[in-house]
Amino acid sequence: MKIFSARQIKEWDVYTIKQEPVSSLALMERAAAACVSWIAERFQPDKARISIFCGKGNNGGDGLVIARLLLQNQFQVEVYILSDRAGAGSKDFEYNLQLLRNISSAIFLIKDAASVPTVADGSIIIDALFGTGLNKPLEGLASTIIEQINLSNATVIAIDMPSGMYADESSNGLTRIKATHTLSFQQYKTAFLLPENEHYTGKLHILDIGLHPGFYQEESTKLYLTDLEQIRNIYSPPASFSHKGTNGHALLVAGSYGKMGAAVLAARACLRAGAGLLTSQVPEAGYNIIQNSVPEAMADTDTAIDFSKYKVIGAGPGCGTNEEATMQVSNIIMNCNETCKLVLDADALNIISAHQHLLELLPVDTILTPHPKEFERLFGQSQNDFDRFQLALQKASALKCYIILKGHFTFIATPGGTGFFNSTGNAGMATGGTGDALTGILTGLASRGYTPLHTCLLGVFLHGLAGDIAAEKISQEAMLPSDLIDCVGAAYQRIIAG
Repeated sequence: MKIFSARQIKEWDVYTIKQEPVSSLALMERAAAACVSWIAERFQPDKARISIFCGKGNNGGDGLVIARLLLQNQFQVEVYILSDRAGAGSKDFEYNLQLLRNISSAIFLIKDAASVPTVADGSIIIDALFGTGLNKPLEGLASTIIEQINLSNATVIAIDMPSGMYADESSNGLTRIKATHTLSFQQYKTAFLLPENEHYTGKLHILDIGLHPGFYQEESTKLYLTDLEQIRNIYSPPASFSHKGTNGHALLVAGSYGKMGAAVLAARACLRAGAGLLTSQVPEAGYNIIQNSVPEAMADTDTAIDFSKYKVIGAGPGCGTNEEATMQVSNIIMNCNETCKLVLDADALNIISAHQHLLELLPVDTILTPHPKEFERLFGQSQNDFDRFQLALQKASALKCYIILKGHFTFIATPGGTGFFNSTGNAGMATGGTGDALTGILTGLASRGYTPLHTCLLGVFLHGLAGDIAAEKISQEAMLPSDLIDCVGAAYQRIIAG
C-alpha cells in the first residue's frame, strides 16, 4: 500500500474531481457521509450530544457537512466556528455554512478566548479545525480551543487528522488535539505510523471515500505500508521435490553464559521459518542447553567458521560483547562473501557500535535489525521519529544494506531509498526475546532463498502476524516470545489463505 504526502493527497482530490468527474462539493459530501456512517454505528442520537469545532478551510467544510447529516439523522448538534480572523472561509466552506444555517440555529462563532465554550465531561467533540494541509504551528485562539478540548473528558473524534498535527514532519512540542478516534480518508498518512503521535491519534480508522484509483496506480512514492496481498505475492511455497539441502543451511551465532535463551529462541524461530538445516554455534556452556531445547538443530562450539557451508549467517542474539565475541563478529563481517547472506542483531550491533569501522566493512545486502536504542548507538541521535526513519533510509543507501528499525509499524529501510512500514504486530511483543525470534525468522527465510528485500518484508510481516495470532489466543499481556514462535505455522496458513 502506497503512502502519499500531504501534497500528493491534495493532488489525488484534484485528480478525482477531474477524472471522475465529480465536484469538490460532492467529494466533500462523500467524505462527510463516510464519517457520519461511522458515528451512527457507534452512538445513539438520543444519548449523544455532539459539538463540532470547525475552521474555515475545507476541513471545516467537512465538519459543516457532518453537522448537517447528523442533524438529518436526529442527532443533537452544536457547531462552533473559529472566527478570529476577518474574511470568508473557503468557497466550499461558505456554501455548506449556508446550507447548515437553513436547518440549524446552533451555530456559534469563536472570536476570542471568552467565546470558547466549556466542554462538558462525557460529551462528544468532533475536531474539524485543521486537516492534512496544515503547515505551521497553531497559536493564539486556535491553540486555546485545542487546549480546552484536551483538558476535557470528552470523546474526541478528529476528522482527517488531529488538528495541529503535521502529516509529513514532526509535530513534537506543538499544540495538537488529543483524539480518542481519528477518521482519516483513503489511506495512512506517515504521521500515523510513528510513535510520537500515538497519544494524539487515538484509535485510527481509515475510511474509503472512493478517490479515483488511477491516481494511486500512476503516482510514485518512496514509502509503503505492507499488506497481506503484497506478502502473498512474495511468499513462495516449498517445491514438491525439495529436501533439507535445497532449503538451505543456516548458521546462528548466538548465546553466552546466562543468555542461552536468546540462542534457543532464535534457533526455534529459524526452523519454524523453514530452514532446511540449522547449525547453532554456541559457547561450551550452552552446548547441552541447545541440544536439549532444539533437537532439530545441530550444535557447534568451535568458533572457526567454514563460510562456504552456509547460505546465511545470523549473529548477535545473547552473544555478549566481550573480546571473544568481538573477534567473532568482526571475523564474520570481514569474511562473509557474496554467496552467504548476513543478518545482524542485538550484541552484534552493539559490537559494531563500539567499533564503527566495521560499518564500512559490512557485505552488500547485510540485514541489520536494531531497536531504537541500538539504532542510536549505531548512527547517532535523532531529534524525532521522522528524522530517525529518514536517517535509516540514508544509512541503508550509504551502506548498501537493509535496516529493520523495530517497533510498532516496524520500518524497513532499503539500499534503493524505499521504505516500508509493517502492518502486523502488537504491544504484547514488547518483551525480551521477541527480537531474537525475528532474527531467527529472517535467517530461516534467507536460507530458503528469498532475496534480502523479500526476506525483510516477509520476515517482519510473518513475525508480527504470529504475534497477533498468539495475542488472540492468550492475550497481549501474557504472551511470550516462545508463544509467538509456536504461532509461526498459523501465520503462514493465514498468508496462504489470504
